[in-house]
Amino acid sequence: MELAETRGDSVTHIGKSSVGWCFSLHRIPKLGLNDLDDWIPVFVDPDRIIVDEYGRTITFLEMTNIITCRSIPAPTRWTPLEYMQNHAEPGPNNLARHSVGIGCDAHGSGTWDLITGGFS
Repeated sequence: MELAETRGDSVTHIGKSSVGWCFSLHRIPKLGLNDLDDWIPVFVDPDRIIVDEYGRTITFLEMTNIITCRSIPAPTRWTPLEYMQNHAEPGPNNLARHSVGIGCDAHGSGTWDLITGGFS
């Protein structure tokens, strides 16, 4: 998901939504975006739109649901070694979540992780 301003060409990356994982919420300290509460005013700013990787517009409610209402029906069936190889650990709602450390600064209070740096 990306957040694009409706004026100008500036695009700010919100994060990454991967099936079976907590949402990877982009943490951008230099912009004061450190957790979901910091992103909410950006999501509702009338001078901005949220677009997905296909260019479709996403509403504020859709975006917050993508971040906060994540789950899968059955737990990830990784072994401890597979979790370690993926820098992951079991998370809420049967999801995998990033282990705090390499790339992951913290776990959000819900189904998101706070990630600083580049995204692939």
